[in-house]
Amino acid sequence: MQLSSLSNEDNLRLNVLLAQDLKAIRINEGTMTVHALTDQGEAKVVLNPNTRDEQYLRTVRELLSLKITGSPGGYPIFIKRWTRMGHTDNTLEHMLLLGEPEAVVAVVHAQTLSHDIGVRAWWAHPTTEVAMRLMEYPEIWQGELGKELVEYLMEFLPFEEKQLNIVSMVRLCLQGDILNKAEKEKLWARAKRRNPFYVGFLHSDPKQIPLAKKPSSHFASIAEKLVTLIDDNNIYASTLLELLDSNGQTWLETLKLSLNKPVDQEVVISLFIAINQYFKLPLDTLLKDGRGTRSIEIAVQHSDEICEHPIDADLKAVINALDSKHLPLLNAMLVLAQMGEHTLIPVFSGNDSVGTVMRKRLLPLTTPLLEKIDILM
Repeated sequence: MQLSSLSNEDNLRLNVLLAQDLKAIRINEGTMTVHALTDQGEAKVVLNPNTRDEQYLRTVRELLSLKITGSPGGYPIFIKRWTRMGHTDNTLEHMLLLGEPEAVVAVVHAQTLSHDIGVRAWWAHPTTEVAMRLMEYPEIWQGELGKELVEYLMEFLPFEEKQLNIVSMVRLCLQGDILNKAEKEKLWARAKRRNPFYVGFLHSDPKQIPLAKKPSSHFASIAEKLVTLIDDNNIYASTLLELLDSNGQTWLETLKLSLNKPVDQEVVISLFIAINQYFKLPLDTLLKDGRGTRSIEIAVQHSDEICEHPIDADLKAVINALDSKHLPLLNAMLVLAQMGEHTLIPVFSGNDSVGTVMRKRLLPLTTPLLEKIDILM
């Protein structure tokens, strides 16, 4: 079928192109070229518009949609209809053939994504947004594409202006063993000038942090006290020892650095989410307001109460095993374990402060929090 505003030559060449087994299509609007990914490599059609470029490209996309979906409506009209039919996951391949950047973004936000579809999507729309989303899928970052995506993100990191994106990009690049030691050290060096880098490290496995910290001076003696409980998979004992060991001390040092001069509220929220995710203690059963305690004062009060009158058998076993001089370390851990996004509600509610003003508002929270961190270090 020929759409009225397409030239005869373009209509013919596009129809010949679409008759092939295509993997993805992208349109370079600057050069007015349709690129297609095939098993044999790339193919392209240089357009010869006979109307305004914008109108002509709209007609080209109508042809693509007509051939791929049977309707010239294109994205997002057809996807709304297919979503209602419950077939969204079965149309990812079709969406990559529409020449629509928005359709590619929709593809990479699907619930599941294969490595092959990820490769096609990246070819079709290689942007920071797409790279970051693709790196959320284990099958992709563990595959061949993962290295390429990390190289792209590392290259663009110095130019990223959105602070929360920096946090995410660092976190994503630190997955698995994609980065070598030198590359991790390069990221860490950048953190000295840009606080969000530290928060990105805070979200990663502590083993990824290129900072050599020795175990706490209390580690050996406490490990001896808790050895039996560790063998019994006591989560309070294992978490405390993890914090006191070298990896935990590295994580705590990164937490201290992250709390130093945060830049905006989004980054601070991400920081407290990282704290919440680090601790897996079953405090919901012990605290009426759960782990997301809204006040550091309440967190300290809760920690004192559950240490004095433990109702959890595993926690009671740890308390009984420790010397009294070591109980402040357990108490400090329990305070940290209550931190989360909810802790920031009283601080950030009703204001959008940033920089120095924001940090001043945070002091009543961060000052006692840093004191608890120092106890554990």
